[in-house]
Amino acid sequence: MALSRLEKAQVWLYKALMGVVFMLFRLLSPRRPAMSGKKLPPVSSPLLVMSATQLAKKIRRKEVSSVEVVRAYIDRIQEVNPFLNAVTKDRFDAALQEATQVDKLIEEETGGEEVLEDRLPLLGVPLSVKESFSLQGMPLTTGVISRRGVVATVDAPPVALLKRAGAIPMGVTNTSELCMWCESHNHLHGITSNPYDLERIPGGSSGGEGSILGAAGAVIGVGSDIGGSIRMPCFFNGIFGHKTTPGVVSLDNQYPPCTGRHPEYCSSGPMCRYAEDLLPMLKIMAGPNAHMLSLNKKVDLKKLRFFTIPHDGGSQMTYPVSKELMEIQRKVVKSLEADLGVKVKEVSFPGLRYGFQIWDTYMALPDDEGKTPTPFAELMGEPGRPVWPLWELLKWLIGKSEHTMAAIGLGLLEMTHVSKPSPFIIQQKEKLQKEVDELLGTDGVFLYPSHPRVAPKHHHPLFRPFDFAYTGVINILGLPVTQCPLGLGEEGLPLGVQVAAGKLQDHLTLEVALYLEKTFGGWRDPGAN
Repeated sequence: MALSRLEKAQVWLYKALMGVVFMLFRLLSPRRPAMSGKKLPPVSSPLLVMSATQLAKKIRRKEVSSVEVVRAYIDRIQEVNPFLNAVTKDRFDAALQEATQVDKLIEEETGGEEVLEDRLPLLGVPLSVKESFSLQGMPLTTGVISRRGVVATVDAPPVALLKRAGAIPMGVTNTSELCMWCESHNHLHGITSNPYDLERIPGGSSGGEGSILGAAGAVIGVGSDIGGSIRMPCFFNGIFGHKTTPGVVSLDNQYPPCTGRHPEYCSSGPMCRYAEDLLPMLKIMAGPNAHMLSLNKKVDLKKLRFFTIPHDGGSQMTYPVSKELMEIQRKVVKSLEADLGVKVKEVSFPGLRYGFQIWDTYMALPDDEGKTPTPFAELMGEPGRPVWPLWELLKWLIGKSEHTMAAIGLGLLEMTHVSKPSPFIIQQKEKLQKEVDELLGTDGVFLYPSHPRVAPKHHHPLFRPFDFAYTGVINILGLPVTQCPLGLGEEGLPLGVQVAAGKLQDHLTLEVALYLEKTFGGWRDPGAN
């Protein structure tokens, strides 16, 4: 069974619509100031090249004060943010006050280092927060001009848990408009750049997080992911990130809220520069649901079954995976086989070539009570009336729209949705789900490209809008997946790979991340390259 004529017409319509929109964008969009030749200054403070785990230990042992660490990160953010536009609102004064309180607490603690480690494992460590998470007293706009004055009155549960563990929030970071695009650009906070090449994107929607972490302006952060919003920024910025098994980390007090069946596909998770911080962060962020995962279970990599999937099989919607990304994935396979004595089996799934259609179809499905997701055009207008995407396109043509072309384009795409989902795509997803679940079991992991290419130049995703299918399809499959950096490629841009496992087997991919960091070197200072 193949795509019907109607479904083929939909594919053609998607491409034609995007082609027209992007042509208009290229003709009418104002040019950005040239950033060619400019690069970030290298990291100078040794405090900025330690993991959160190491920093917390040094702070507990009084080898360094929390105030010193927080000041070092304030200095770094002030140094790099003019290049990046990653942090949209800081809370430096409050962070320094909280660091002072941390140092006082440590001086007065009589129970010893072990007590502090058990009770406050991240005591005194700086934290960055994606602006779509509620952080009390900070903006909660996700780049929508009509939400300019919205300020969070509470902390989102994962943020609250990290603060309770002793972490000190430094500020909030930029997102794509309404968190539904792979470039962090909006008309409220502007556009964010990649620390390795300022003319390139940091990804989205957690792009501000990825950018400031990659630039060593943060050591740990939090992101959310419904189509790759943790993994693409981590890939493009050369850091680690984990999309947790859905239903483990709370999605409460985020904007936009998850509606329809979105909670089945969306995950919150840790983003960081050092692999050893992933596991302790996830334990904290999972809170009362940590028991759902086997995070304390020892993993012997030699006893796992490894698989590699080099590409999606030739989708009509995505571009081919670049040679350098295919090659780095082959190097991972060779390293695993040489170092661990395992056999990595290459597999393919025909359903992956429909990755975008699967993601697009399932994102629009109603939940068990028949409630459909909140329309994107409605979110674009909140707290006022829904917008009319065609009208916004006309306004954009004369420079009067408050919305980005990406958001308008998504609103237009939403208008093409048919009321009844494609039986063929439903069948492909169900078949793919069964095949993947049976393959992985509780001891299998697979490697899969993070994206068809390294970080694109600004606005270029508008010309390749469906490449996120490499991450998005894994959301619909409900798998945990860790994004791992693998050094720098030909253009000095980060390479990487996704490592996925069966549902609730997050501990397997986190262990593979530690191995890959040791083998391929992990994060690299963008200012030194």
